[in-house]
Amino acid sequence: MTISAPSPENMPDDLHAFKQAFRRHAAGVAIVTALDPEGKPVGFTATSLASLAAVPPLATFNMARSASAWRAITETDRVVIHMLGARNRAIAEIMARDASERFIGDHWHLGPHGLPVINDVTAWMSGRILERVPVHNNAVVIVQIEEGALGADDAPLLYHERAYRTPGEIV
Repeated sequence: MTISAPSPENMPDDLHAFKQAFRRHAAGVAIVTALDPEGKPVGFTATSLASLAAVPPLATFNMARSASAWRAITETDRVVIHMLGARNRAIAEIMARDASERFIGDHWHLGPHGLPVINDVTAWMSGRILERVPVHNNAVVIVQIEEGALGADDAPLLYHERAYRTPGEIV
């Protein structure tokens, strides 16, 4: 059975308003990577990355529990969070492809705890998952950051109106 998304004219008003509003909300683009139970790298792009606290250093990201990487996130205790700059647009597109294609190529290497680290990002942080909070068909994942590194500075990569963008003028 195939379930298709409702067309805008058949979409409930609250869902339509929600989708339209968040398309207009620019969000930074990040990549989260981990290892699955068999030790294979998994990862995905995320626009829900947020700082939760500075002391201790806590970050959060959200994901659908139907996502291809969810099993890995439920069965591991460590992840790497990568912040992307404008130069990383191609990597963001690779990590949004089919899961079987995301780690083909030389755009990553093994980092702390044998976790996949994406090359040439503006920053990366490795951490331990503290909690996975289920919310309907999704989850909020809370990570305590343990280490990381800065890469070369770059304009931030944003996702806005279904497209990757960089910021405009400073206002």
